[in-house]
Amino acid sequence: MFNKCFGVVILVQVLTRQEYRQNRDMATDRLVHYIFRTGDEWRGIPVRLGVGLIFLSEGIQKFLFPEVLGTGRFEKIGFADPEFWAYFTGVFEVICGFLVLLGAATRLAGIPLLVIMVTAFITTKWPLLQNRGFWVFAHEYRTDFAMTVLLIYLVVFGPGKWSLDHVWQNTFKSGGIQASRQRSADS
Repeated sequence: MFNKCFGVVILVQVLTRQEYRQNRDMATDRLVHYIFRTGDEWRGIPVRLGVGLIFLSEGIQKFLFPEVLGTGRFEKIGFADPEFWAYFTGVFEVICGFLVLLGAATRLAGIPLLVIMVTAFITTKWPLLQNRGFWVFAHEYRTDFAMTVLLIYLVVFGPGKWSLDHVWQNTFKSGGIQASRQRSADS
């Protein structure tokens, strides 16, 4: 009697593990599909080029001109440990800017860049609005506003047809993780 019960428990656990793996793989497939999903249009190209090149150049400049755009600027804004935050931000701007430029994991790369833009707004532009008025704020925030809107566009709509995300999307369309594992098991 004990052996039959024990065998049923093991069978249920094996089935549960298989179902768990299948559900996990389906969830992963959906997530990967969302991250790399993009349309067949060309409209994302100029957006990607503008956003990617600006962030890439701004990140590089934090290393080339630290007194003005890196540590010095972060110290002037009032960051604790300005050297860390300047280089931390610079690294993210370079890496994520390059990814956006290539259209590689564009949605993922856009998220840290949006965080950088929100932080820039809170630390530099919001005080302008409070202390010097709307028109000074509007003038100073114009580039940051445009970059934020373009980043939101890329996160929502993706990088477009001529991107690595489009190539990867088509790769995952051919079956995703479950099909890949099945092909490996069949070999």
